[in-house]
Amino acid sequence: MAQNWTPDSWKQDKFVAKHLPHYEDAGELQAAEDILAGFPPLVFAGEARALKGKLADVTAGKAFLLQGGDCAESFAEFSSNNIRDTLRVILQMAATLTFASKMPVVKVARMAGQFAKPRSAPTEVHDGQELPSYFGDIINGIDFGPESRRNDPQRMLRAYSQASATLNLLRAFTTGGYANLRQVHQWTLDFMGRSAWAEKYQSIADRIGESLDFMEACGIDIEDQPQLKMASLYTSHEALLLPYEEALTRQDSLTGEWYDCSAHMLWIGDRTRFEDSAHVEFMRGINNPIGMKCGPSLEPDALLRMLDILNPSRDPGRMTLIARFGHEKVEAGLPPLVRAVKREGHPVVWSCDPMHGNVIKADSGYKTRPFDRIMAEVKGFFAVHRAEGTHAGGIHVEMTGQDVTECTGGAVAITDAGLADRYHTHCDPRLNAAQSLELAFTLAEMLNLELSERQADAA
Repeated sequence: MAQNWTPDSWKQDKFVAKHLPHYEDAGELQAAEDILAGFPPLVFAGEARALKGKLADVTAGKAFLLQGGDCAESFAEFSSNNIRDTLRVILQMAATLTFASKMPVVKVARMAGQFAKPRSAPTEVHDGQELPSYFGDIINGIDFGPESRRNDPQRMLRAYSQASATLNLLRAFTTGGYANLRQVHQWTLDFMGRSAWAEKYQSIADRIGESLDFMEACGIDIEDQPQLKMASLYTSHEALLLPYEEALTRQDSLTGEWYDCSAHMLWIGDRTRFEDSAHVEFMRGINNPIGMKCGPSLEPDALLRMLDILNPSRDPGRMTLIARFGHEKVEAGLPPLVRAVKREGHPVVWSCDPMHGNVIKADSGYKTRPFDRIMAEVKGFFAVHRAEGTHAGGIHVEMTGQDVTECTGGAVAITDAGLADRYHTHCDPRLNAAQSLELAFTLAEMLNLELSERQADAA
């Protein structure tokens, strides 16, 4: 149990709350928080503890973390088809990674709560009119107008409802037969036929099917093996909107510990991880597995102080450090952090976010992420960990099952001119299904290289 902590201790004057919206009507905000506090939890403490145990395996180099989903969920794009298609890609990536690397994959979706986005300024001006910046659908609307841009506490209730429906469908898919490995061929999206990687995936799917046939011929009933007919999927989002997170924090009846029941895993962004941060204060008291973004501005000593605050008992599976440097900076910036953490003996999952440091503005005017830069950062991340003798434990990507054209490059060869074809994101550009699968095959190659070097060192 965290000392001198309560779910609302982040509100104390000594803590600095950055990137939170200003609500004009405090009474309306309190009313929305009270309603949320009376709602059932979205996830359960036991599920968060199970994820923590699996992440402890990642810490020990015995598993790999696959974390992905939307940059920012929206009310407008909410549909069962979009949820299903993003899940399909996650399952495809996980099957590819597991089959190729022979390593368990822990699947964590950026879904059912990734609504809020930090902004560098609380307001923006267009044509002489100043209005609140767009902070994500949980706070206000993307359309620039007084009604849409009003920071509305009632939106938290709609976000809860959408998160609840999303979780309900994800649980149905992952436990009701859709995630059965017998369905591995059916996970391919229709437009994936245009991808050069679709054929390679189909080869893996064929081999998985042959393996299942062999097991059944040996007398093993696949339907009696839950590991083969169901999938464990956990949810995550950035714990940015603290009034929402506090309202969904519950005390576990079995252990007495506090859990943020809005998601299984929460993380702190690069802009809110500093000493005396209200977000750090909130996160230190919940017992969920938590992540923290680590960028070029983070010094080793500051990282160690954060770890001492957030995981003083050095509990394996508690902390995931999500590196987001950019393809040109990762091999110089990451090693000092890795060495400091290794020297002090902190058990952490090292995960790579190759998205946020590689955003550029294309000549067409669209914000994009070149796929070659994403791949370069992934390879640099793995190279650092091989050199330091540590485990490259995870990947954290913004991706979607929709057939979007938001990141240039990849085998599907999206061009600058082609970005306009299907550019649908509400915030940052996402990998589409074909690019995500291509990334998964590269990750499998990197994992196999890491494992072979580890075995050679042990010989």
